[in-house]
Amino acid sequence: MRSSIDRILARAADGGRVSRAEAVRLFREARLSALGREASSACRRLHPEPFRTYAISRTISTTNVCRARCRFCAFFRPARHPEAFALSDEEILSRVGVAAAAGCSHVMLQGGISPGLCLESAERLLCAIRARFPAIHVHGFSPPEIDAMSRAAGRTLGSVLERLKAAGLGSVPGGGAEILCDRVRRIVSPRKIRAARWLAVMRAAHGLGLKTTATMVFGLGETDAERVLHLDRIRNLQDETGGFSAFIPWPFQPGRTALADRAKPTGAEFLRVLAISRLFLDNVLNVQASWLTVGPDIGSLALDYGANDMDSPVEEERVLAAAGTAHRMSLVEIRAAIREAGFRPARRDCLYARTREEG
Repeated sequence: MRSSIDRILARAADGGRVSRAEAVRLFREARLSALGREASSACRRLHPEPFRTYAISRTISTTNVCRARCRFCAFFRPARHPEAFALSDEEILSRVGVAAAAGCSHVMLQGGISPGLCLESAERLLCAIRARFPAIHVHGFSPPEIDAMSRAAGRTLGSVLERLKAAGLGSVPGGGAEILCDRVRRIVSPRKIRAARWLAVMRAAHGLGLKTTATMVFGLGETDAERVLHLDRIRNLQDETGGFSAFIPWPFQPGRTALADRAKPTGAEFLRVLAISRLFLDNVLNVQASWLTVGPDIGSLALDYGANDMDSPVEEERVLAAAGTAHRMSLVEIRAAIREAGFRPARRDCLYARTREEG
């Protein structure tokens, strides 16, 4: 006779909706092997094709100067710190050129809440990228950055995003989500926008036809119920707008941060969060394996726990590197990991559309 947990899992695998209370039970009671089996089943239902995807992209860290000074971040520096930097437009364009020459379909612009951040400078940069590299899709400006532009310009979120889109912004990354629970945010990122404002930015972006990703950094001291609250807020907004292209869970990397005394989430914890995310987020099509934070072996195993995407080799990622995370995979290794998991690799674009299928 099936247990109540097994019934929840079987229903979720078939596309039935998991309640918040049920998801908390899955965190606390479900066997990891059962979670993996049913999350894999849910993934195959959503992606019955034999492919699992990867991208060729580049992350460009435009500055490490940030007023938010989040306690979980090892990358930021105060404005006058000897290690502080801010790339010029030409330096950013040079990096975009390297990405284009390497066959990248898109670049992610990753910055901070710096004194130089403003709508006009962002527009100027986007226009320059579009003029010089029209084929490159720009995935950039996280909700905290867009909020800062909005406040500095005295404009609504919709107005700021409309101008950024007109200048060449293609989509918005899910950075700054951490845990969408203000109790946690007040502890780990008290100077950053609250959960409702993050959701408001994403709602405004979706209203303009801009796709976005959603992320979750877990291991920050949140409870199981707070993790589920985060997932529920993503799912509710997706019900409303349909604008999230993917969900990306990231285990917290405590090295060299103000929270360095906290235990790093284990590989098993990552797989549990990943599997429950796949089962709970029944309306988000893509879930990404965060191999950069957990390493190639667990990243590959994630394809058996609900993930359908391996993301991209990382050439210039600096935020996680600042916390001591140094995992790397080449394109050859990513393709091999997909094959070893029993699938065929397929290249995708920034919006998760397959652009080249491989044997």
